[in-house]
Amino acid sequence: MIRTGLRWLLAAFYAFAGVIHLADPQPFLSIMPGWVPMPHAVVFWTGVAELLGAAALVQPASLALRRAGAIGLAAYAVCVFPANIHHFALDMARADGGFGLGYHIPRMIAQPILVWLALWTGGVTDWPLHRR
Repeated sequence: MIRTGLRWLLAAFYAFAGVIHLADPQPFLSIMPGWVPMPHAVVFWTGVAELLGAAALVQPASLALRRAGAIGLAAYAVCVFPANIHHFALDMARADGGFGLGYHIPRMIAQPILVWLALWTGGVTDWPLHRR
């Protein structure tokens, strides 16, 4: 029951983020590292990836599709980590400190948790909470 609830919560989080990426890409473009090619396309496709991953995570018809969505969302969280680090560095370099450490440190800690949560709620892993 907990796994199902967290799966739906995670899917809602990613669906919301996907909509935001598509509706208002500017904040994401502003934190994009300069070495990323075609930043507008990257932001667009990350929004699409979030929406598709969220849909796959909650659909009831196929466990294989749910697992594929979970793996996709976990990979997505790993791939966007450089943008989070870049955003952290940009903010800390600002005279006012941007969002500050109170925002960025929890965000950095949350990233590996999001990777695990996608895999656990999607049924890819039971680690460290083994089913009985």
